[in-house]
Amino acid sequence: MSKHHAKPLQLNRRQFLYYSALATAGAGVLAGCTPAKPKPKARVIPSGDKLRIAAVGAGGKGRSDIAHCGKEEIVALCDADENMAAEARKRFPNAKFYFDWRDMLEKEQNNIDAITVSTPDHLHAVVASTAIKMGKHVYCQKPLTQTVHEARYLKDLAKEYGVVTQMGNQGSAEDGLRRAVEVVQAGVIGAVKEIHVWTNRPIWPQGITRPAGEDPVPANLKWDLWLGPAPLRPFKADLYHPFKWRGWYEFGTGALGDMACHTANMPFRAAKLGYPRLIELLDHSELNPDTYPKTSKIRFVFPAREGLPETDFYWYDGNPKDKSVKPFRPPEDLTRDIKELLDNVPDAGCLLIGEKGRLFSPDDYGARFFIRLNDEKEMVNGTAHEAAKAVPVTIPRNAHQGEADLRQHLEWIAACKGGPRPYSDFAVAAYLTEIILLGCVAARVGKRLEWDGPKMRALNAPEAAQFVKRTYRKGFELA
Repeated sequence: MSKHHAKPLQLNRRQFLYYSALATAGAGVLAGCTPAKPKPKARVIPSGDKLRIAAVGAGGKGRSDIAHCGKEEIVALCDADENMAAEARKRFPNAKFYFDWRDMLEKEQNNIDAITVSTPDHLHAVVASTAIKMGKHVYCQKPLTQTVHEARYLKDLAKEYGVVTQMGNQGSAEDGLRRAVEVVQAGVIGAVKEIHVWTNRPIWPQGITRPAGEDPVPANLKWDLWLGPAPLRPFKADLYHPFKWRGWYEFGTGALGDMACHTANMPFRAAKLGYPRLIELLDHSELNPDTYPKTSKIRFVFPAREGLPETDFYWYDGNPKDKSVKPFRPPEDLTRDIKELLDNVPDAGCLLIGEKGRLFSPDDYGARFFIRLNDEKEMVNGTAHEAAKAVPVTIPRNAHQGEADLRQHLEWIAACKGGPRPYSDFAVAAYLTEIILLGCVAARVGKRLEWDGPKMRALNAPEAAQFVKRTYRKGFELA
């Protein structure tokens, strides 16, 4: 029997490419590989269209956040407490209401372009990260996150997905704050050597421990959803909700987290602070396992950077109306000219001390500032000071009308429609938040931290790691 030999298959170029592609795809399937899903992209919104917004947190600060976006289309409202949402629901009757933000984002993801996040601090990152991964723009209240790790995560995530972001520290919209940054960076007061920032917070309960027992959960409140990523604990009336959550470790960030995103905003930008090399709790009223102390004094040391010298940053807090403690404030010799200017030292403010002079802002937002050079006898309004007049305008101003909080929301909305990048987007705001929250870590550890900023770790205190990155309750993890 003769043997017949099959001729080799002759393939033209098109057939070769076809079978090669099949083989490649088959190898991927055999190896258990699946094509990567494309990242969701934010919808391109024409400037004349309305931004479709969902709000997470409709009471408290959420009321004004929603109202400031009210000329856009409010598609959905979410709050774990339906009583807190009553005013917003009445104002926007066509908006769908949800108790669970996860349900809302899942069901409304094709109907919305953006979200506002106005919840207690412990929910900020889990809500914002979920929305960003859906390609939604995010306006999130300050502090941006509850932990250092979350701040870094949101900053990187926002960049990866290319969404428009803004943190709710409304002083960022003020011309005065931006002008102060220009004046300091122009060298009017010389290189900044010291920064002192103080506040009248806390104005909520702190320095207390968790009581025993529990109370019935009100019918209007979904307690499990309010807890979110925090560990389960019994509900206690008038202890956590509403507003009193700020001082509790599991839910808030204390006076520092609440106010430094405002009061430290201008000096952080002006002095180009970067990562500190050292953070230490210098003094405090007490430490306990459940809440931040009633008073604290914290020091951050920022190394030399960009031709600037090492800079000490001091934080002071304490409520002057609380007769049980004495609030911490800067030394009297540093505030003497402030007292001469205003007849008293205000309950909140910041002071930058440079090699050639000093700059003082007497409010939470840095909107007003005063200057005194070393050879001058008194402080002068920063916009009228001769040395400041020659400084050119280099930072774009917020072009919108209204008070600062409204203008900051409008800046974000305009950016979502192709306008200029918001001044307090997550690239800046997350960096600021991360640095601020290191003070919270130092307060909880109770000792000096030698800090490695890029790696987010204390070189001398491994126990700090538990406060840098939190553990999330199942079902409420970072997206």
